[in-house]
Amino acid sequence: MSKADPGEHGGRFVIAAAAGPKTFNPLFASDGPSDGIVRLLFASLIELNFATQEPSPGLAESWTVEPDQKTWTFKLRQGVRWSDGKPFSADDVVFTWNDIMYNPELNRLTFDLFRINGKPFLITKVDDYTIKVVTPEVFAPFLEFFGGVPILPRHSLESALKERRFGKAYDLNFPTDQIVGCGPYCVKESQPGKFTLLERNPEYWVTDKTGGRLPYFDEILFPVGGGQGTEALLFLSDKSDTFEAIRPENHDQFKAASAKGRFQLVELGVGTERDFFWFNENTGTNNAGKPIVNPVKLRWFRNKKFRQAVACAIDRERMVREVYAGRAQPIYGFLSSENQKWNNPKIQHYGYEVEKARALLAEIGMKELGPDGVLKDAEGNAVEISFNSNTGNPVRERAAGLIVEDLKKVGIKLVYQPIEFRQLVDKINATFDYECALMGLGGGGSDPASQMNVLRSNEELHQWFPFQKTPSTEWEAQVDKLMDAQMKTLDYAERKKSFDEAQAILAEEMPMIYTVSPFTYAAIRTDVGNVRPSVLTPYHVTWNLQELYFKKK
Repeated sequence: MSKADPGEHGGRFVIAAAAGPKTFNPLFASDGPSDGIVRLLFASLIELNFATQEPSPGLAESWTVEPDQKTWTFKLRQGVRWSDGKPFSADDVVFTWNDIMYNPELNRLTFDLFRINGKPFLITKVDDYTIKVVTPEVFAPFLEFFGGVPILPRHSLESALKERRFGKAYDLNFPTDQIVGCGPYCVKESQPGKFTLLERNPEYWVTDKTGGRLPYFDEILFPVGGGQGTEALLFLSDKSDTFEAIRPENHDQFKAASAKGRFQLVELGVGTERDFFWFNENTGTNNAGKPIVNPVKLRWFRNKKFRQAVACAIDRERMVREVYAGRAQPIYGFLSSENQKWNNPKIQHYGYEVEKARALLAEIGMKELGPDGVLKDAEGNAVEISFNSNTGNPVRERAAGLIVEDLKKVGIKLVYQPIEFRQLVDKINATFDYECALMGLGGGGSDPASQMNVLRSNEELHQWFPFQKTPSTEWEAQVDKLMDAQMKTLDYAERKKSFDEAQAILAEEMPMIYTVSPFTYAAIRTDVGNVRPSVLTPYHVTWNLQELYFKKK
């Protein structure tokens, strides 16, 4: 049962998209337009309440875990039916996991996520409405990660799997009336490149407080725009009912338009996106056998005091004012304040202190200025560094310009070279042929487990030195240890203690010098009820779309 206020049934809600979906199969919905639709077609055992950051019942009405913290039992809802009227049961859950999720030929995206030391979770049927799951070790984010996977209908997809047609099941050419789900909506009509129209799933099992069936909207229409940015134009021209990706630089335009009263501008505060600046600390060699990073510069980059000095030289408040017109927050650590459940507010801050920056540089032998105003290190090498960021992002390019100006004040010369985004990603993740860079990362999931690919030293997004065979520093080894420890207990306090310590180490060592986190804005029609905004999901005002409704005038 939904805890939201009872609403009114009826109406068509319109969500414009820059591009159309590529699939209606949740296993392959890795692009934004596909995910935005698939999330409404299917359901999972656990639903994450983005307003409270807590898991709540979905297709599973309850769950328990044994004292070993590895054996989970899910009690499934009885009486739930798929959109074609066939009953939902434990067979569907077992099919989803054992036949699909643990099929490496099909699930290339998250296959390893649900394995511990190469071992899968053991999923078994106890009875028609009970399943048991045993993990090889304690897996802290089990409820959010395992419980959040969309469950697929065995009766509809088993033959496609056996006949090796699963890759085309529920694709854009699949008959829409045969796409079977357990979510609030079904696909009514799809014209690739033009629109996707969803209709209420008459079998949807969630009710409101009065017993009325959700969802409230009769239809959801996803018209396709003409590329990136066109969904904003469609919204402002009254052809869409919500827009959830308003950039800070577009705030004034939406604010002015909201004065007409058709929609409300929802201000969610600091978001999950964080920009950061870092130096390449890779100690390896390239294909020619030469050091990836100039050994002279590598000594600077791997010196904690050098990184701290750079952090103290960057005027984040100025960046907020001049680049974001005040619509961002300076940040100094791995998480910003949007994730209140996991953020450590007590970390060390290396804020804007030019004299402290100069003093730290002097401590490592960078005292003498050349005639050109550029510092020299203890061996007389000019502190000159190439600096990359991506083109096509005017806000980031302006921020990069301010960083160049700030570091010049303390004698560090950055030679700014903006390059195309894909080329920059290739440098960072493949060739490692760069010296320092400015980029941004989204917040990932709200659980620390979603940050493992950044914080563990052997992972791809450990940007300053990825894919390490063994940790290159004692502090990285300690972060690895802490992140592994928080994964192996279900006790929130223990996990928080480990993750807090990891954040404190990162704030002291400064491998990623964070700059700002932009504020997040969304817009939605003023006559929509049950809007419960959340900054922790891309669907800031529609994450609970099945509860939304049009208020009667």
